[in-house]
This record gives sequence, structure tokens and C-alpha cells, in this order.
Amino acid sequence: MSTATQPQTSSPQYLEVSTPRVHNLHHVEVLTPKPDESLDFFTRVLGLHETHREGQSVYLRAAGEWGRYSTILTEAKEPGLGHMAWQVAEPDQVEGWARRFADKGVAHTRQAGGTSFAQGDTVSFTGPFGHRTELFYDFERYAPADPSQLLSQPGKFPTPGIGARRLDHLNITAQNVDEARDWYTDVLGFKLREAARTPEGDIGVWMSVTSQVHDLAIMRDGLGERGRLHHVAYYLDTPETLLRAADIFVEEGTPIDAGPGKHGLTQAFFIYVFEPGGNRVELFSGGYPIHGPDWQPIIWDGAAIEKAIVWYGGQLPDTFFTTAT
Repeated sequence: MSTATQPQTSSPQYLEVSTPRVHNLHHVEVLTPKPDESLDFFTRVLGLHETHREGQSVYLRAAGEWGRYSTILTEAKEPGLGHMAWQVAEPDQVEGWARRFADKGVAHTRQAGGTSFAQGDTVSFTGPFGHRTELFYDFERYAPADPSQLLSQPGKFPTPGIGARRLDHLNITAQNVDEARDWYTDVLGFKLREAARTPEGDIGVWMSVTSQVHDLAIMRDGLGERGRLHHVAYYLDTPETLLRAADIFVEEGTPIDAGPGKHGLTQAFFIYVFEPGGNRVELFSGGYPIHGPDWQPIIWDGAAIEKAIVWYGGQLPDTFFTTAT
């Protein structure tokens, strides 16, 4: 008769399971020198809803989101990214990340009670590429005054303006995309999903911690600068909704940077515009899920890069690759 043995807690399997993990993108802080005009754009045009004000910041949520907010608009002298915030997988992993950063030599701070409204204990750091980042677990959920009868929705679906459903992803820039890709993989546990690659290295990578094809994209900074934001992206239910959004942007006089169109990368239907404060905003539909743990990254190189950018081989304006905030 064989005797079963208990697994040892020091086994590699146990250590892998207990490793702190970034779970999902929770919110972004967008800096704007024109707070009133930006707020009008994000609420009346995009369709986000104000939930809180504090200091120079206004907190906003989209109709399909369960949290109190996903976007913070903060008045500042220049446009750009104040910070990006990610929820971790378990409550004790906030402390776990602090220990991991200490081991990796990543300068960081701990704050009890969070750094933003309705947010729990937080670990904050500025990564080697200049982007302030926060990791936390606890947050307050949205409690609608008039709940939906459809319990799988966070509230009734109001439709002002375009009616963006949720924050989808953000795109940041780096001087060296290869180094950024490796750091986000090795330190924060992001997985590479797609890349645009040249013989000199990657010019763009699309990475995720969820089953989405990307939660975070990193593009080579066209001006060789550090710590910049390329765009913040919000999800729309259908490509047809995106075409309606294009009509609304034309009627509003919103500057359109590119689109509407479709990327070969991520299978994304897109339109890019500039909000009044100067930040680029994408409306995004499509994409595809990744469920298997053995996903092999899709590499676009050679002549295929043209179809990666625009699926029929078209071009985006040169400013798409140089303008960031």
C-alpha cells in the first residue's frame, strides 16, 4: 500500500502560486491644463459620470463599471499621466508587492488608506521609464441610487453623448521598448501578447495581466523622451457605436487624430481624438480574449508591420508616433 505525501510549502509550485500578481487596470489619472473643458468632454461627449470631487481632481466612472471611478481628471500646468493604478489579486499582496520591490531594488512608498478617494492601502512607485504607478486591492464599489433590474449590470445604462462603457487600456511611451517590455514582464508579471518588431528591436508591444489582448501598450517615444502618455482608451460595445462616435466628434469639433479604422494588431476598431486638455483618447471596439496559459506572442515584422498598424496596409499620420503628453 502506498502512502500519500503532503506537498512541501517550499516547493516551486507553492512559491509560484503565492507570488504577488497584478490583476487588472483600475483607474488612470489624466492631467489637464483646461479642467473645465476636459470635464465637459469626458462627461457630456464621452458619457462618463462624475462621482466625487476632491482638491483639484474630479472622479469619473463609465456606465459599465463596478467601481466608484476609473478616471481622475486633475488640473495641472501640462497634460499627461498623473498615475496609473492596478488592483492586485489578493488583499495580502499589497504587502507582498512591497517586499518584492524591496528585493528588486525598486524605490517605493506605502500608504495606509490609499492615495486616492475610495481606495485601500497602496504601494506607489515610479518605474524606470518615468510613469507613476499604484498597486492596491480594496476599493469602494458603485452603489446606484436607482439600481438596474438586470443584476449583472452595475446600474441602469444612461446614454449621454457617446456612452463609453468602461476604461479599457492605456498606452505609454518609452525610449527603449525592449527594456520596458522586459521590465514589465520580469518585475510586474505582464505577458507579451503582440509586438511590432524591427531588426533594431521592438517599436511597440501590447501586454496584459488579464485575458484581454492588452491592458497596457508601450510604444517607442518618437521624440526620445521619458515618462509620456500616448493615449487612454475606452471601450465601446460595437464598431457601429464607434462610427456614431465619429459623427459626434465631427459635430463637436473634436480634433480627430486618426480613424475610424481597424488595426491588424489586437483586431481593434479605433478612433483617436484629442480632448481639450491636449491628451489623446482612443475609443476602442473589438479585440479578442486570450484564455490559454501557453499563448505564443504574435510578432509583426517585415512587411507585415504595415498591416499591424492599419489592417489593409494604410498609414497613420506621422504625429501619431511623435505626439504624446
